[in-house]
Amino acid sequence: MKVVIFAGGLGTRISEETEARPKPMVEIGGKPILWHIMKIYSHYGFNEFVICLGYKGYLIKEYFYNYFLHNSDVTIDLSENKMDIHNSKSESFKVTLVDTGAETKTAGRLMKIKNYIGKDDFMLTYGDGVGDINISQLIEHHKKNNKIATVTAIQLEARFGGMDLDSNGNVTSFREKVKDEGKWINGGFFVLKPNVFEYLTGDVENIMWEDDPLEQLTRDGQLTAYRHKGFWKPMDALRDKLELEHLWKTNQAKWKVW
Repeated sequence: MKVVIFAGGLGTRISEETEARPKPMVEIGGKPILWHIMKIYSHYGFNEFVICLGYKGYLIKEYFYNYFLHNSDVTIDLSENKMDIHNSKSESFKVTLVDTGAETKTAGRLMKIKNYIGKDDFMLTYGDGVGDINISQLIEHHKKNNKIATVTAIQLEARFGGMDLDSNGNVTSFREKVKDEGKWINGGFFVLKPNVFEYLTGDVENIMWEDDPLEQLTRDGQLTAYRHKGFWKPMDALRDKLELEHLWKTNQAKWKVW
């Protein structure tokens, strides 16, 4: 089963990092967040990726073109124009890099990689979010429910804690931040049947996957949710990048399932 990753957005909310590189190339622990996402899938045996490029996509192409070199020790003999590779730490990834346009929205990006998918079910996620999602259980849920699309549903933690006061201003209860048990959001990590492309109609280059296609799938009863109650974190802003970096450095990176 192939894994499609959206990696073409501008990343304007983390512009401190994305002026010089695309958002999926922002590093956590010295590796692009894109690499972390791919390692999650690889841990469950999925190593074939189709990456939807856009903004500064050539940097992602160059990264993978030189991946073997960057993850090996080398001896370079300039006089002989020869290079010897030692102790390669390269991954077993097979990566198809597709230029889907700098301004294309997500439905259009998905449509542009249709020819690389074939007739099998495939997975899809965003190039800026990590989690300890059990991919095997996600796929099992998808097969069991037999819908066209499965989305991983996430419960966000409240940004702030809370407390209750009586009429005299005494604190009667105090709560740290907890998850909002009543609200589920789109956490990416989709599993899709190939006939999902039938829902990508009209001016798809200007349509978000999260709007008309998912709304129509919902109306048709063809969208099911896999509830994930573990760790999940998107890198929307600089504070998220710093938090992920801290978790990595302190060995608390729960998405590191490999």
